[in-house]
Amino acid sequence: MSGIGYEDFAALTGDSPTARTEWAALVAAWSEPHRRYHDLHHLAAVLGLVGVLGADAADPAAVALAAWYHDAVYDPHRADNEQVSAERARASLRGLVPADRVDEVVRLVLLTAGHDAAAGDANGAVLCDADLAVLAGPPDAYAAYASAVREEYAHLSDEVFTAGRIAVLESLLALPALYRLPAVAADWEPRARANLTAELGLLRSRAS
Repeated sequence: MSGIGYEDFAALTGDSPTARTEWAALVAAWSEPHRRYHDLHHLAAVLGLVGVLGADAADPAAVALAAWYHDAVYDPHRADNEQVSAERARASLRGLVPADRVDEVVRLVLLTAGHDAAAGDANGAVLCDADLAVLAGPPDAYAAYASAVREEYAHLSDEVFTAGRIAVLESLLALPALYRLPAVAADWEPRARANLTAELGLLRSRAS
């Protein structure tokens, strides 16, 4: 996987023993055994897209750092992963990057809880569009993603998981737009909505 080496992280924070220790801790977090989708492959994919789409960002470095931290804490048993991930980013990046960039990273990580970037929020649009890109994949890739998410919630019964997943899908479909960047929205939006709608229909049929 490219884009997740220490050199990539140090390009954002500077090379130091503290940065190297933090990079190793992040890689370990993203490698936790309970992760099936929110793992190093997802991190690399988001960082890769941030690199491609980052020309639209006001602060590409802040967006890239937010990608590193947006699922740094991922515990399917809790509902505040974004909040805790943001707190980790604030504590870990203090002294490594300027304070205003730390604040922006924290804001962006929190934004991934709802993926509802405001109009004119270029940084938020890049991060959220990159994070949600999986929704616009080919049907087989989307099915693999959905299956991996189910594995992460293996502790839940089918009934409980289905109800929760339906709520997530409905909230995504209720967004005025899933993607904000013109460079991808026209192509990704209809594909993502088709995938989400198909999964929602399948889950509703199981729940009925």
